[in-house]
Amino acid sequence: MTYTRQEALDLLNGEHALENLHRLVAAEPAPAAGRDVNNHIHTTYSFSPYSPAAAVWFARQAGLCTCGLMDHDTIAGADEFLAAAEIAGMAATIGMECRASFANTPFSDKKLNNPDQAGVMYIALHGVPHDRAGELTRAMAPYREKRNARNRRMVDAINGMMARYGVTVDFDRDVLPLSNYARGGSVTERHLSRALAERMIEVAGSGAKLVCFIHEELKLPIPAKIEARLLDEDNPYRDYDLLGWIKSELIARFYIDAGDELMDVRDALALSERIGAISAMAYLGDVGDSVTGDKRAQKFEDDYLDELIEYVAAIGFRAVTYMPSRNTRAQLVRLRALCDKHGLFQISGEDINSPRQSFVCEAQRDPAFSNLYDATWALIAHEWRSTDDPAGGFFSPQSIERWPSLDERVRAFRDFGLARFGRA
Repeated sequence: MTYTRQEALDLLNGEHALENLHRLVAAEPAPAAGRDVNNHIHTTYSFSPYSPAAAVWFARQAGLCTCGLMDHDTIAGADEFLAAAEIAGMAATIGMECRASFANTPFSDKKLNNPDQAGVMYIALHGVPHDRAGELTRAMAPYREKRNARNRRMVDAINGMMARYGVTVDFDRDVLPLSNYARGGSVTERHLSRALAERMIEVAGSGAKLVCFIHEELKLPIPAKIEARLLDEDNPYRDYDLLGWIKSELIARFYIDAGDELMDVRDALALSERIGAISAMAYLGDVGDSVTGDKRAQKFEDDYLDELIEYVAAIGFRAVTYMPSRNTRAQLVRLRALCDKHGLFQISGEDINSPRQSFVCEAQRDPAFSNLYDATWALIAHEWRSTDDPAGGFFSPQSIERWPSLDERVRAFRDFGLARFGRA
């Protein structure tokens, strides 16, 4: 039996997801897997159409040979993700994304990789040892609570802006049910934007009525591509398209700067080291036409990238993560040279949080990025080796002593990972 996309989602986003995944795997042979990998897949534990089991299933259906969990402020979906990967016969890696404060650094007033706030950087903790995932989720619990206090204030700001049009949002009624907060998940600005999108459609209507509401009532522009999608009454991703427009065009009107919910960057690095993860600066680069469709054209870290990379390496970051599809070749040539100069491990990941996004990063198939495939298998080896024994981790003193060259260590760990999953 072949399942439609929606049927598979319904089975995997509901109860008994892993049991249902067994059924799907048994019913549909795996597509031929090539070399494609993705280390940055969000799930319903932050914001995504996909539960951890669904994320693995759709990664498998896309032909990926590995898949990577990456949720915001939590890694509570890790057990389901790893179990799903085992059922699907895929190699997997787990990590967490969070925001770190650069307030007490030379970059306190600089726009780093956060579109909404200067002096704040999205960072990734890759390769979390499996026996430390629970500790990491618990460590982030106070920050999720503090974030929700700000989320409630932003809902108040949304209502202050939109109530005149008959559009109001209730945090407990409209926002929390969109999240996995009760199971250790986080609530992000995307949840607020999704709740607002649903209320806008409920009040204004869909299609031409919605577009007219935005133009005539809110007096705001809509990019032609997004407007065409919103006008399409049969668009199955309408809510996500409206969410993307809200995040790009409207969020600045209700956004409140994050404060005590942010860890100082040095504390975030210390947490990463304590649990044996691999800390990575997420490179965004100046944005023109947003790949993910929800970022304004803006300048970010490119004007002072040399100084920033030198600084993050000096304070203890282990890696830089980037997406080959997001940036120009010139941007990536410069970034990769700086990583080499400062001994930073390079990791890739295609940020997946919308049903319109492909799990496959075709830009990464360029032979110039072959190192990123090796890095993924090295990450996978790091996880199971450091789960068995912290001394086996990629950045353990023992591993550094045995393979002092970063390139040599990547190759060694790549081979460990490939051999473990029968791909040597």
